[in-house]
Amino acid sequence: MTTLAATGPALKLGPISLEVPVVLAPMAGITNTAFRRLCREFGAGLYVSEMITSRALVERSEKTMRLIRHHESETPRSIQLYGVDPAVISEAVTMLVAEDRADHIDLNFGCPVPKVTRKGGGAALPWKLDLFREIVEAAVKAAGAVPLTIKMRKGIDSDHLTYLEAGRIASGAGVASIALHARTASEFYSGQADWSAISTLKASISDVPVLGNGDIWSGADAIRMIDETGCDGVVVGRGCLGRPWLFGDLLAAFQFKSGEISAEDAALRQAKPTLGVAAATLRRHAELLAEFFATEDQSGEEWACKDIRKHVSWYLKGYPAGSEIRSGLARVESFQQMDDLLGELDWDAPYPGEDAEGPRGRAGHPKRTALPEGWLDSRNLGEVHRADLTEGEADTTGG
Repeated sequence: MTTLAATGPALKLGPISLEVPVVLAPMAGITNTAFRRLCREFGAGLYVSEMITSRALVERSEKTMRLIRHHESETPRSIQLYGVDPAVISEAVTMLVAEDRADHIDLNFGCPVPKVTRKGGGAALPWKLDLFREIVEAAVKAAGAVPLTIKMRKGIDSDHLTYLEAGRIASGAGVASIALHARTASEFYSGQADWSAISTLKASISDVPVLGNGDIWSGADAIRMIDETGCDGVVVGRGCLGRPWLFGDLLAAFQFKSGEISAEDAALRQAKPTLGVAAATLRRHAELLAEFFATEDQSGEEWACKDIRKHVSWYLKGYPAGSEIRSGLARVESFQQMDDLLGELDWDAPYPGEDAEGPRGRAGHPKRTALPEGWLDSRNLGEVHRADLTEGEADTTGG
């Protein structure tokens, strides 16, 4: 069982000391600088960028260069990279370090999305042990003093698990931590995360912090994961969608566990926002998005309104908002329109309890993982698949 010290950092990643062992998981289209800043306003920990394509970064795609921007308030600065070519990933890491664009770099070996796994990337990549080793060793070397970590899944499916071998390889290569989403790629986000896999990985890795990911919906869940698995920290993804205040709940839970605050104080600080707080946070999120999207020629309001639409149902989950207001916010075109709609809500409506908690976002259904032809035939890459790496790195859109 992991015991948090009452003094000193709860988790160290190389030179980085985290007050609490909490990491915001990279989520495509979600964890841009606006959402990271919002989450940081409620709690503490490490807040990671959305997944960045290595080749797009090396080629300095305009979109990608915007995605890796950090606000001056973001410390430490964290970027997650995706790729399948060791040389390109090494070049991308070298660029981030040389240009002082990140204090922490994470490698993605957990994405289950077909367009990624079909190219041998994400959760499919650790099956090829030689390729996985080449990428991690090259990235750690290029990172130098900047801590480099990995995030992975249990494997491709229950018959093709990879996490124990990948964990040992990553530990031997000198990564600063290993995060495990306790599902396979074929499970996507469905069902219940297998926390026992986190326990097994932790038991097999003694010299590198192991972080657990999957089904963290509250501060109590995070503490339970650490108590049950012995992991060194938690990675939070879908649980914070429309609930950035979850990071305040997590902070209180860990501070109580470490003895820094009393049970009474922890209870008072648990996240139970009124509808007014949820509405004000939604509005704040939109403002931060406008700042993120702003250019010399445009204010960013139009793009902010488009982007915030996908967050509306998450923020209002369980609250008495009404279908007309919900649908209006889901089509909002201006901040004035947003203010008018939010003004129609009962801001004093209390926190709805369980109706506002639990799973959110698309869980998907278990399905066969899309893979390159013949991918499962061997644990080594082979010349045919190695020749395909260039195509696998061809996405220059970033993110």
